[in-house]
Amino acid sequence: MEDAERCAEHGRRLPCAECRKLRNRRIGPSKGSSKICAVVAIGKNRELGYEGKLLWHIPDDLKRFKQLTLGHPIIMGRKTFESIVGYLGRPLPERTNIVVTRDAAWKHEGVIIASSLEEAIAKGRELDEQEVHIGGGAEIYKQALPLIDKLCLTIIDDTKEADTFFPPYDNQFTKKVFEEAHEWNGLKYRWVDLERA
Repeated sequence: MEDAERCAEHGRRLPCAECRKLRNRRIGPSKGSSKICAVVAIGKNRELGYEGKLLWHIPDDLKRFKQLTLGHPIIMGRKTFESIVGYLGRPLPERTNIVVTRDAAWKHEGVIIASSLEEAIAKGRELDEQEVHIGGGAEIYKQALPLIDKLCLTIIDDTKEADTFFPPYDNQFTKKVFEEAHEWNGLKYRWVDLERA
C-alpha cells in the first residue's frame, strides 16, 4: 500500500476523510439541499446564556422563534434539549427535535438522535427540503456556523453575566435581508436576518 495515492493538502491516503468533511460542509442550498438557519437571541456581547438558562425571556421573541422554526427539524445539543424539556416539560412541539450527543445510550421518546452535527444535518435534510434549524447551544452554534446560510438574530440592547456566547459572525454574514426594532418593558431589541453575501 506504499504506492497509494495521497491527498496533496493533508497527506492522507485517498479518499481523504478531511477533504470529504470539508466538501460535505460546502454542500449547500445551491446543490438542492435544505437551507441551514439559526434563530438565536444574543446580547450586545453575543451573550447566549448562563448556567444552562436563557438570559432573556421576551414573549414576542419566543413567538418569533416558534413561528420561524415551526414545522422544520431543529438540531440542538443534549444539554440544550434537556434545558428545553426542563422549561416546557416536553420537546419542542410541532418540530422534529434532533439531538446531538456522544452518549450512545442516551434516549428520549419522540427525538431523533445523532452522534455528530454532520449526521444531524443529514437527517434533517432527509426530512425537510426547505429549512433545517440550528437551536444551540454554544458549541453546536460554533460547529454549525460555517454551514449556516441564514441567521435570524434577536440582538438585545443589554449585557448580562454569561458563560456561553454565540460565535463571531459579522465577517461571514454581511447581507442584511430584514431588520425591525422592538421594545418590551423598556428593553430595546432588534430582529435582524442576515445571509452570506
